[in-house]
Amino acid sequence: MGLFSFNSKKTKSASIGLLCTDVHSHLLPGIDDGAQTLDQSVAMINKFVELGYKKLITTPHIMTDSYPNNSNVIKSKLELVTAEIQRLGIPIELTAAAEYYVDEFFLDLIDNEPLLTFGDNLVLFEFSFHQKPILSNDLIFKLQGKNYKPILAHFERYLFYNSINDAEELKEKGILIQMNLNSLTGHYGPMAQKLAEQMVDHKIVDLAGSDCHRIEHLVLLEKNLNKKYFHKLLDLNLLNYKL
Repeated sequence: MGLFSFNSKKTKSASIGLLCTDVHSHLLPGIDDGAQTLDQSVAMINKFVELGYKKLITTPHIMTDSYPNNSNVIKSKLELVTAEIQRLGIPIELTAAAEYYVDEFFLDLIDNEPLLTFGDNLVLFEFSFHQKPILSNDLIFKLQGKNYKPILAHFERYLFYNSINDAEELKEKGILIQMNLNSLTGHYGPMAQKLAEQMVDHKIVDLAGSDCHRIEHLVLLEKNLNKKYFHKLLDLNLLNYKL
């Protein structure tokens, strides 16, 4: 499998579809801050196909106060979107897990019902962007005690993590690190971009995801694929290739 595709000007451009699988997106309509209609869901999925993806693992928010979703809600919306893309003949596999927000509700949820996972029992979770978590050790213990493999979403975007040493400490505890692709475009600001580049340089990214909430995120990504860090990212041994 080649690392590059070529355009008409014979210049190298990273083909992000070589990841094959996207592991973080918000494509199910009307249940979080992602797609709001079925048409928006289909438009984004079509764009993923244009970019070369073969599989999407969409991850709606489960957040007690803002998006109190559950497995039944997510699976119902997944069936709706799956039926539509099959009807339209869109050639992509769509599955769903969740992006869990870490609070007391999530800790209780781990104890009381199965979590939505993908791959080898992988669970995607997120913290507040501004407040450093104080429950992380308890969280890791609970998740690993249930044989889950925790993945921290968009590590580079948290204001309280400002070096790759923080990522390495998390990895030593058994947490996998997911990076947002658009962090490499500067979409989330220069600090997130700098940290994302350092993560690629030091090869501590386990999974890369679009975190797509709207089609503009994919258009932005497409416009920036000539940046050198996309080439470097695609050369890492990411788990995306194995899902």
